[in-house]
Amino acid sequence: MKHRLVAAVAVAALATLAGCTTPTTSPSTNTQTAADSQTAPVAQAPAEITVFAAASLTETFTIIAADFEAATGGHVKLVFDGSSSLVTQIKEGAPADIFASADQTNMDKAGDLVTSPVVFTSNKLTIVTPADNPAGVTSIADLPKADTVICAAAVPCGAIAAKVLAASGISLTPVSEEQSVKAVLTKVQMGEAEAGLVYSTDAKAAGDKVKEIPLPTDLPIGTAYPIALVAASAHTDQAQAFIDYVLSAAGQSVLEAAGFQA
Repeated sequence: MKHRLVAAVAVAALATLAGCTTPTTSPSTNTQTAADSQTAPVAQAPAEITVFAAASLTETFTIIAADFEAATGGHVKLVFDGSSSLVTQIKEGAPADIFASADQTNMDKAGDLVTSPVVFTSNKLTIVTPADNPAGVTSIADLPKADTVICAAAVPCGAIAAKVLAASGISLTPVSEEQSVKAVLTKVQMGEAEAGLVYSTDAKAAGDKVKEIPLPTDLPIGTAYPIALVAASAHTDQAQAFIDYVLSAAGQSVLEAAGFQA
């Protein structure tokens, strides 16, 4: 703006002088001088991409996004929630470039709103109690006698919990059903529940704030995590670059360190 103002004043001054003296330069020369004084275009900054990711990816994707930004100069906005809630938001037109789900079922629900989904990691369900384990839970068989909280059936951790309980022949009436695995973990950490079913990565992230009781490996405790481009994304190149980074050795190392399986 400063350059343009200077140029405008210069042109006005030349016009005034033209009415009093014989011009020493042609009008075309004056026009070129004004144009040359304008500021050169500024290079456009990389677009910000928005990643919708399952709540259980909070810690790992926060690290991966920061590493990606440092490596590429790109910008990443992270939105974490239960996978079913994220699908609903995408269907309602929420601006997103990438969707990372904690199960294939919710990725399938997104339908043609996403493209080229690929599995990038997996996780498994486990039991957690408060650190002092007030209900004395030692196995899945003890959950009915404890104030147990689980995820809602539409959420991946809730769907897996239902399969695990059915396979174990256990009937459970939870004290609450939450919309994300982080909400289940929080209730256990706060002592608002005596037990909860969460992912092993969440139990690991909680550290000594909870006690983990692993589930038998012959139960259907596993879940695969797919990631995909959102079809309506206006930044597909940047979004694909982020997905590629998640799949790279650098991204996988972050996931594995948190307890996810390759």
